[in-house]
Amino acid sequence: MYDSSTPPSQWISIFSREEGLETAYTHNMTATLIASKNGTEIIHHRLARIGTMGITPAADWNELESFYLLTGSLRVTYGNETSILYPGDKLVAAPVHEHVCIVAIEDSEFLYVSSAPVFQTYRESIDGFHELAVQIALKDGYTASHCERIRRYSLMIGCELNLNATDLLSLSCGALFHDIGKIRIPDEILMKPGKLTPEEFDIIKQHTIFGRDIMNSPENPFLNIGSKVAEQHHERYDGSGYPYGLKRDEIYLPAAIVAVVDSYDAMVSNRPYQTARKKADAVREIASLSGKLYDPRVVDAFLKVVDTFVDED
Repeated sequence: MYDSSTPPSQWISIFSREEGLETAYTHNMTATLIASKNGTEIIHHRLARIGTMGITPAADWNELESFYLLTGSLRVTYGNETSILYPGDKLVAAPVHEHVCIVAIEDSEFLYVSSAPVFQTYRESIDGFHELAVQIALKDGYTASHCERIRRYSLMIGCELNLNATDLLSLSCGALFHDIGKIRIPDEILMKPGKLTPEEFDIIKQHTIFGRDIMNSPENPFLNIGSKVAEQHHERYDGSGYPYGLKRDEIYLPAAIVAVVDSYDAMVSNRPYQTARKKADAVREIASLSGKLYDPRVVDAFLKVVDTFVDED
């Protein structure tokens, strides 16, 4: 029996449930480094419902990675294949050759073991996410909460459409930061309560290009995968959108998903220039615009999952 009055030996450390060597947080994930030795790391994860985690293959990476699910359930997409993990299930790769996207079906906990250090990469990515999230919140508080809803709802549609892992990761990242380009739009235009002039609207439309450039920046490598979503989320199925007037299959499918969800969320949210509409009215409008403004595949999937949308902010 362990006696708390007796110091443990140098090679044994005892932590409570909430303790660890180091912890990193995102909006929907907590990652705690609980053990590290000779390059091997064991990281405990808590992933909230519809939270995501991605693994990206690298040319110079040849290490073992393993997941062991403790509680909850996870939807794991590896390349084009999808499996559901339940407590006691494991995922092992040595090494990962394709993108892996993990989506929590419910609040879940799992252990992640890597034969090479990865936690500091977590830290750098998470710090970058936080910095951009703060910039969005300072620019427009509505945009910050709106972006998290868009990420969550978009992923639900992406899973319904059985997107591959690369597209799911692009969707998750791109949906969360689809409006990041707005940080470069002047406040007097972005926050204007009245109708925009044609010149002001032309400036607003530039946020799609600004967003692409920010996400493609070498300073933000963890965002690169979502840049096309930021660039194309205002394109429309009939070619009436911007910035390029793309239509139908010319539009990247994850961006077409965000187009629907972004429009829906705007309809049901209170804004300075608009009172929130009833959910049923917004759903009817989205359905009526299928094949016009919105990709029919996306609208069909949206109609299947919209009743499960829950505002968890």
